[in-house]
Parts: sequence; C-alpha cells; structure tokens
Amino acid sequence: ACMLCRRTEADPDICSDLVQKYGLCAHVFCLFFATLLDPQENERVGLMGFLPRDIHHAVRRAAQKFCCVCGQSGATILCCEENCSRWFHLPCAKEGGCVNQYSMPYSSYCPEHCPEQDVHVTPEPGTECPICMEPVENRLSYRTMVCPACKRAWFHRDCIQGQAICAGLLSFQCPLCRDSEEFLVHMFTVGIRIPFRLGQPTWEDNDAFEDLGERHSQCNARKCLYPGGREQAEEEGPWELLLCSSCAAVGTHRRCSGLRSCIDSWECDSC
Repeated sequence: ACMLCRRTEADPDICSDLVQKYGLCAHVFCLFFATLLDPQENERVGLMGFLPRDIHHAVRRAAQKFCCVCGQSGATILCCEENCSRWFHLPCAKEGGCVNQYSMPYSSYCPEHCPEQDVHVTPEPGTECPICMEPVENRLSYRTMVCPACKRAWFHRDCIQGQAICAGLLSFQCPLCRDSEEFLVHMFTVGIRIPFRLGQPTWEDNDAFEDLGERHSQCNARKCLYPGGREQAEEEGPWELLLCSSCAAVGTHRRCSGLRSCIDSWECDSC
C-alpha cells in the first residue's frame, strides 16, 4: 500500500502509479502533493527525488492530521489557501470536491476554496456530455464542467479527465470546438491532470474516445433529404456536407438546409 494515502488501490488518473524503492512505496502524485514533503533538485535520489528520511517523517506527522473528506488520520495534503487548516488524502479529493493542480508548484485546495469556472452560462435542458453521451447536471458544478472557449461543450469531470489521460498535453482539446490553448490552461487550473506524452494519443479502453479526434461527418438537419442517408455526402453540389463554422460539431447537406452553392459557410441554430 502507499505509505502516504494508505491505499493499495486508487484511481490511477488521480494518483498515477505506485513506485517502490528502498523499501518505500507511494503513488507518484501522493509524493508531489504532500504538503510535508519537499523534493530534492536531483530527482534520481531517493524515491522520485524524495529522501527516505523525509518520507518517513511526513508519514509520522500525517498520523496526526485528519482528512476533511473521510475523517481518517494520515492526511498528507493541506489546502494552500491562507489560514485554511483542512487536510485530505489524495484519493479522497474527487469524492470530496477538492482540486489538485497537476503542475508546479502542485497546489491543492479544499472544497471551500477550490478554484471554480468563471463562466456565466447554464446548459440547455437535456444537454448531453459529448464524451459519454449521458445527460449533464442542469448547472455548473464540480462534476459538470463547460468549455471556457465555446461555452457550448458541457461534460462530466470524470469524462474530460479520461480524455485528458488518453490525449496527453499535445493533443488535449475541447471535444466540440477543438480549442486547445484557453481550454488547456483552464483545465489545469480546475484540477484536470493532463500528462505530457510524446507521439500520438493513446486511445485506450477499446477505443472509447476514438471518435473525439475525427471530423464530424453527418447531416443534423431536422429532416435529411439525401437518399443515401445522414452519414453519406458528396464532395460538391447540393449534397455537399457543411459543418457549422463556429463549433464544427453540427453538419448539414446544402439542400437539407436550403443553402445555395454560393454560400461557403454556415452556422447551426445553437451558435
């Protein structure tokens, strides 16, 4: 079990792998987020750059700290808000609504002080997460988030976290508008872990996220008139498929929306 959170099994998206050396065992991010631990400049020393004596000392001190989520002792993470005295275990963060920022200086926040999305919009009734296609909550919350760029893509925290792990830093983007710059910074701030990975995204779990990088390719007109169906189109003419110029997540055949051949761009009703 991890010496810092005392868990044998924990969400790898949050805690990462268990590492072992010199008789020590800890999750990678339990080490980096531990308030009572300071890494050495040389990350090759000790366990991921943390000295064995420092880890043992942190474990002893944590025995007197109680988690604000589960109530158990051994909490190693202190909310970084000034004068806040709430501690928690890293695996308890998601359950308790805590936020951990996965970049230097590895700041952590309790539910009362965690950064929130400063986006003043609400989802339309029946809005679905574009990743799992299940309904989202009817308001912004810890578990229901929105893209700060297009303000149209609503998704579950767990879903966007899964996409981030698979896509990696170089490929992570809004599943609807494809924005990456504003989206990336915003997701880091609200506690989404986005690993750095060279090469192509590792789409896992039986290609569960396979379609997220593909171009939208079907007609979403209320009544599709094309004999070949919504998912077929031609390269030009009345059956050419145009995508919404704003979100690129909705499409239509020219004829299905009464668009003349001289029209090069089109916006969906939602945009």
